[in-house]
Amino acid sequence: MDFDIVLVGGGLSNGLIALRLAQLRPEISVAIVEAGDTIGGDHIWSSFDDDMEPEQRRWTNPLIAYRWDEYTVRFPKRVRRIRAGYRTATSVLLDTAVRAAVPPDHILTGTRVVALEATSVTLADQRVLRTKAVIDGRGLPRDHPLDLRWQKFVGLELELEEDHGLAGPIVMDATVAQKDGYRFVYTLPFGPRRLLVEDTYFSDGADLANDAVRARVLDYAAAQSWRVASIVRTEAGVLPMAIGGDAADLWDAAPEGVTLSGLRAGLFQPATGYSFPDAVRTADLIAALDVIDGATIHAAQRRHSETAWRERGFYRFLNAMMFLGADPQQRYRVIERFYGLRPALVRRFYAGRSTRLDKIRTLVGKPPIPLGRAIAISLSVLRRRIGR
Repeated sequence: MDFDIVLVGGGLSNGLIALRLAQLRPEISVAIVEAGDTIGGDHIWSSFDDDMEPEQRRWTNPLIAYRWDEYTVRFPKRVRRIRAGYRTATSVLLDTAVRAAVPPDHILTGTRVVALEATSVTLADQRVLRTKAVIDGRGLPRDHPLDLRWQKFVGLELELEEDHGLAGPIVMDATVAQKDGYRFVYTLPFGPRRLLVEDTYFSDGADLANDAVRARVLDYAAAQSWRVASIVRTEAGVLPMAIGGDAADLWDAAPEGVTLSGLRAGLFQPATGYSFPDAVRTADLIAALDVIDGATIHAAQRRHSETAWRERGFYRFLNAMMFLGADPQQRYRVIERFYGLRPALVRRFYAGRSTRLDKIRTLVGKPPIPLGRAIAISLSVLRRRIGR
């Protein structure tokens, strides 16, 4: 079984790579190997309009199930509505689009990989896929070299007995009791009586007590006077939030010549965990290469990954300030203060495009953490950078 590219892992990033190659380079033969039954699993991915270029929004439009023109944040001392385009893609639409674009016998779902090299992938049944390029997008390995904290959540898609009355998403409701670090509830209105409600935590540990968090989602819905008619779907996840480390270490630890994508390549917004825009950029990058072979893809994607990681040092620094500097029950104050800044600054922050002036405005003023601790963290981060 010979292919130009074998995508190991059928998650968001590799799914988008397959889709974009089918659109722009149909002569390239692509295979996807995924241990689960579907491409993309059972997930949603949200992003802001400003996170991507117009052409990127255009070609990903078929994956977008829901769109809004504004969103709200709620904190104990601040409630704010922000005008900004916000979009949510679903794994159902990704799976449908990829299956329409890639030949059925090139999609190997329910299939485990036991070994991979730069030009071959060995499956659990001992079949070997020979290829010019292997792209590994199976998420972060357990023995990853990064210094991470975690954004973890349990979400319930609810059908209500009556209309909820929301005009747009509540991206953060931090008026809830603070537990396990910074806690907030994220709500997306999918219809007049349908909502996705996610109880979310910025935590030091990756452990997720699914049953307890699920119960808190239902308690939150009751507190909003939303009467639940049925639970349509449940989603849970644990996403990385980076404090330190280097993307180069991820590449050095991978099998020689194997290209990395998605979280495995360190491609996510460190301070928010958003990954959809990075996955779109990776797909565009690979589809635009003049030569499609392992060495060319590997060199271009590694350069892209390491450059993005280096340019996002500011966001890792902010994570360090929050996770290492603020007391866990007071971390919400860091975010509450941030949302007092100008909407344009907030939009550039989510897009990972903060200007130098944005960074100064984010840091100036009295931080909601002890000054001595803030100085110590700053010096520690500076020493690590000089050391490298």
